[in-house]
Amino acid sequence: MTTNQQQIREQVTAIYDYIIALRRHFHRHPEPSLKEFETIQRIKEEVEEIGVPYINVGKTGILATLEGGKGAGKTILLRADIDALPLPDETGKPYASVNPGFNHACGHDGHTASLLGALKILKEHQDEFAGTIQFVFQPAEEIGAGARQFVRGGYIDGIDHVFGIHLQSGTQVGKIVATPGPSNASCDIFKIKVFGKSGHVSRPDLGRDALVSAAAIVTELQTIVAREVRPTDEVVVGIGVLRAGTNYNIIANEAEIEGTVRTFSHEVRAQVLDAVERIAKNVSDAHRTTIEFSNYDAAAPLINDIQAANHAIKVASDIVGFDNVITDNPKSMGADDFADYLAVAPGVYCFVGTQSSEETAYGHHHEKFDIDEKGLAIATELHISYALSYLKEPF
Repeated sequence: MTTNQQQIREQVTAIYDYIIALRRHFHRHPEPSLKEFETIQRIKEEVEEIGVPYINVGKTGILATLEGGKGAGKTILLRADIDALPLPDETGKPYASVNPGFNHACGHDGHTASLLGALKILKEHQDEFAGTIQFVFQPAEEIGAGARQFVRGGYIDGIDHVFGIHLQSGTQVGKIVATPGPSNASCDIFKIKVFGKSGHVSRPDLGRDALVSAAAIVTELQTIVAREVRPTDEVVVGIGVLRAGTNYNIIANEAEIEGTVRTFSHEVRAQVLDAVERIAKNVSDAHRTTIEFSNYDAAAPLINDIQAANHAIKVASDIVGFDNVITDNPKSMGADDFADYLAVAPGVYCFVGTQSSEETAYGHHHEKFDIDEKGLAIATELHISYALSYLKEPF
């Protein structure tokens, strides 16, 4: 460990209680996507106390900017998502949610606390670096509507590099994941409305059965993975909803299908979405029905830049040792809208382990999800070290 790294660790240790207190505050007061009003207010209070300027983005996001004292240089973005889930909290901990039906069951409370801790320490290093560090406190990751507020609003057009962290209950505390290449799948949420003609089931010839048409569409969509993409491409076309009909003896005149497409490639994603719409239309035509197709672009595939990931591996090795850095983590079909930032600038998304017992081994989005808070110190140190090392020797 270098002298500088030792200094950063000592600074993180000195504010560890501050980070834990923030995490527990956010955990006790979870708020759903796009309604993180009290959360962002507390974040603003902390940023103001630290003395870093910020601007509002949307109703519940902010972008804080820390300019180095050594003049112009590259600009790196650090991001934390701040929203919680519509899920009860069954941890039974003193810091359990006081907002019924809502729970920080994905670790965003820890993301927010860690980045605030990093901001606090990086402010103390402001005179030591050239360039700019921007801090995104982002709403609505869980519904894929937060990152786009920053990206499409043009708030981060001048960014050179992006870095993000997600806590991970499936990884032991003391370990860091930094994987080059694809990490998380894209997420598209499509709806297909099928329109037919109602009538009595005893005279199917006089009607146009939207239920039968929808059922056929669902079946045929399964051929996309089997017959339209390369076997080496990892793709999910999943159907979660099929609604149709009002009574046993009435031909359904409407049906609705809801599903998702997940891929690890921009090109395959476009190919599969085109296939979903084409197959739905052609099958519907065969059944003398019509369709309306719509798609919600929740997240692009999250693909880590190779050079950035290799740099993260080096930084992480200085923090936890090379043997505790996982460089070949299996890809996840779960999506994350950090991918939207990676579409603007190269960067890397790392995972920090938080599992140390049965209590901290529950999966994300589980009612009993909790973390070993020692992982927050590692996440804070990783934010700081990656940002400073990038600005010192940008690539």
